Amino acid sequence: MIAKLKGLIDSTGDGWAIIDVGGVGYLVFCSARTLGRLGRGEVAEVMVETHVREDHIHLYGFVDAAERDWFQLLTTVQGVGAKVALAILSVLAPDNLLQTVAAADKAAITQAPGVGHKLATRILSELKDKVGDIALTAFPTGGIGKGLDEADGAAFSGAVKDAASALVNLGYQPSEALGAVSRAARKLGDGADVETLIRAGLGELAPAEAVAR
Repeated sequence: MIAKLKGLIDSTGDGWAIIDVGGVGYLVFCSARTLGRLGRGEVAEVMVETHVREDHIHLYGFVDAAERDWFQLLTTVQGVGAKVALAILSVLAPDNLLQTVAAADKAAITQAPGVGHKLATRILSELKDKVGDIALTAFPTGGIGKGLDEADGAAFSGAVKDAASALVNLGYQPSEALGAVSRAARKLGDGADVETLIRAGLGELAPAEAVAR
């Protein structure tokens, strides 16, 4: 099983790269984000996910562990194959994808070719709670190891993280807190401080609480 390749970038195309490792050319399928960092004639290292089927062996390459882990997570969703997962990662970097799922931003997900509203709804629904678990590492309440948590936790190192952490401390679930604050942050735009995000996050949670009653 191939887990990593380091070699000379022989050529690239739409969704693929050929990496020359000791004279052997490996065809690796990649997102646009990864391809943008692979220069022809340059030495590069990519993390690899190997898919073995009866009729083929495909290699999928990623510039970092966060993208590889999101690829693995996305392909757990029914209807999301490798091609669709790479398409999503081509339009949403791992840090943006975490917040997109937390905020249930269907419009952002449907930017990816092959993702319609029905599939986008399924992706957001199935990954919502998993994103909450990932986000735990951004809070004092715990962690889940390495990979997504390290890279995406950094994306919430500012006001969003602090505001979501405050809501967790008030008793809300991490997925609820992060989702509410993420939605609030998108509406308020860059520059919103922690207190403003906390108030807006509570406002996002209030309608759901009213319905629950």
